[in-house]
Amino acid sequence: DKPIGEIRLLNTRQVGNRLSLTEFENGDCVYFDPKTRGCQIYPVRPTQCRTWPFWRSNLESREKWDEVCKECPGAGTGQSFTQIEIDDRAAQEDV
Repeated sequence: DKPIGEIRLLNTRQVGNRLSLTEFENGDCVYFDPKTRGCQIYPVRPTQCRTWPFWRSNLESREKWDEVCKECPGAGTGQSFTQIEIDDRAAQEDV
């Protein structure tokens, strides 16, 4: 319910030539709710979130993927994706 300009000003930062959501010192996104352990803006989350964990940087090797799975409790669990779906998501966000 806020104007996009306000959201960009208060909750994003420049990373290279892209915008990224800001995080707290512990690495949690500003929209992560620690009480519910969920995203407060899930239905309208940005591409960087919709494509996680299928970022090219996470798919470079089995070791990288295993690191992601150790850090993110949702990675490697839940819904299965085909290789085509993973490739499509990885192509959306070059992270």
